[in-house]
Amino acid sequence: MDYVTMGNSGLRVSRACLGTLNFGTRAGLAASDETEAGRIIDTFLDAGGTFVDTADLYHGGETEEIVGRALRGRREAVVLATKGAMPVGSEGRGLSRRHLTRALEASLRRLGTDYIDLYQCHQWDPGTPIEETMATLDGFVRAGKVRYLGCSNFSATQIVESQWAAARVGGTPFVSLQPQYSLLVRVIEEEILPACERHGLGTVVYGTLGGGVLSGRYRRDAAPDPDSRMGRLMSLPMPGGRRWAESLLTERNLDIADQVAEVAAQVGASPAEVALSWVSGRPGVTSVLVGPRSVDQLRANLAAFDLALPEEATSRLEEISRPALGPRDGSFFHLTPTRSVAVRG
Repeated sequence: MDYVTMGNSGLRVSRACLGTLNFGTRAGLAASDETEAGRIIDTFLDAGGTFVDTADLYHGGETEEIVGRALRGRREAVVLATKGAMPVGSEGRGLSRRHLTRALEASLRRLGTDYIDLYQCHQWDPGTPIEETMATLDGFVRAGKVRYLGCSNFSATQIVESQWAAARVGGTPFVSLQPQYSLLVRVIEEEILPACERHGLGTVVYGTLGGGVLSGRYRRDAAPDPDSRMGRLMSLPMPGGRRWAESLLTERNLDIADQVAEVAAQVGASPAEVALSWVSGRPGVTSVLVGPRSVDQLRANLAAFDLALPEEATSRLEEISRPALGPRDGSFFHLTPTRSVAVRG
């Protein structure tokens, strides 16, 4: 496992970051119960991983509880990251002083720790002055409850405003951004990655397998497996889940997945390894988030960090995935869909 420094800071993290969205059962979307989640964390740490990311939103707080129990007795060996801003239970949402203070205290309690290594704003809050947010976050750092600050799904403009606001209030700036990035979604390359470089933010990229599309799991001529991520999303009563799944199952994206599979066959690796290796080698990428549902998936994902793609394969993937105009914020929930493939069921 390789280790890198996060942004303009002294925080050292592993190149692979263990994402925990699949840990828990309250939301009915994941297959990793507490026993399997514990095995995944054990395997990740044994492989040299040190960076674990979660959020208060995941499974209504259950994920943080699982992570906290799994890390009991070895907390100091891990760079632990979590996020706040989203509603949990009956709580409100946003980046106000009131909400963030309550969110942090709840996360500390669920995780069973006295401090968070990297505390991240889960999304921008247009209803709260950014000066209030940055001053509040700086208070967490000064109180010793948080070591470093980051954000998730911020646009380039929002990154700049946040860093300027931190300077105005004499506070602590962000050192990281968590954006979506994959062969399917490359919009952060235009403005967001340059803004991160200019303002001292490292990146922890997520969605690197495009919801499983780049792993070769989905085909044009068949409905998604009901147990797959796309299958579960399309079965949800919430229309947003189905729309997001359909926005990924497009002709363009499946064409890219076909090319990834061809490269994988040529280099003797899995499509998922190729997709992850491509992302991990991109300029501006600090750490790559992997979100396995099982130990086997984790081991397969970690193999990608030892895969060096030939220059010809890298150029081919670069060309076939070259992005058209799209959204500017890099957010997981703001994809611009193209024509969707007809799906049975």
